[in-house]
Amino acid sequence: MDMIDFLERGDEYFIPNLSIDLVIIGYRDKKLRCLLLKLGEKWMLPGGYIRRSESVDEASARIMKERTSLENPYLRFLSVFGKHDRQFREEWKEFFETNGQPWKPEYWINNRFVTLAYYSLVNIATTHPAVGELDEAFTWADFDELPAMWMDHATIIASVRERLKEDIKHEQVTYNLLPGQFTMPELHQLHQTILKEDIDRSRFQKKMLSTGLFERLPRLQKEAPGRNPYLYRVKG
Repeated sequence: MDMIDFLERGDEYFIPNLSIDLVIIGYRDKKLRCLLLKLGEKWMLPGGYIRRSESVDEASARIMKERTSLENPYLRFLSVFGKHDRQFREEWKEFFETNGQPWKPEYWINNRFVTLAYYSLVNIATTHPAVGELDEAFTWADFDELPAMWMDHATIIASVRERLKEDIKHEQVTYNLLPGQFTMPELHQLHQTILKEDIDRSRFQKKMLSTGLFERLPRLQKEAPGRNPYLYRVKG
């Protein structure tokens, strides 16, 4: 489907007034980061629309794979965002006119949209972002230093951090942000970064090991200075 066909007849292929946005979270240099796409002078979350022939979960998995190449990543539903005036007609008009592309007020993407937001935890090193037909670049932006954002995407991102803080209290999922092999100090630092608070290292390690989720590897990490902590991985 070319761009003109998408704009003029996209609602024949996709469910109108409903979209999916993905907050794809990574971790690098002791900072939480999220994948953003550049559209004109601003940035936006990866997202897309739901085909009439697929379920919502199928659509979210498809969009995730198209944007990152990942199969079966950690992907969870976040929330619904649907204020009564959630439509972006003026933003789309400015974008298309600035880029010398045709724009019509009757395009279906100009209508009010409710979005279903999901969040995913990924290892940046094994994630391979891809841009679409409209966006021109991607970046892993620091959660605390977001660039100028499209639409209400900054609000969606802000809600994720609070949700993640709550989720990790009940489920051990943060290892998805790390390489396949990691040390307990690395996992400890990651939790401190997410929670934005100091955590007693000894108590944290005992708590993690008591879950039975992690397997200690026989070899030591030789690259680290001083004491060489053991490497761990999630049990298969």
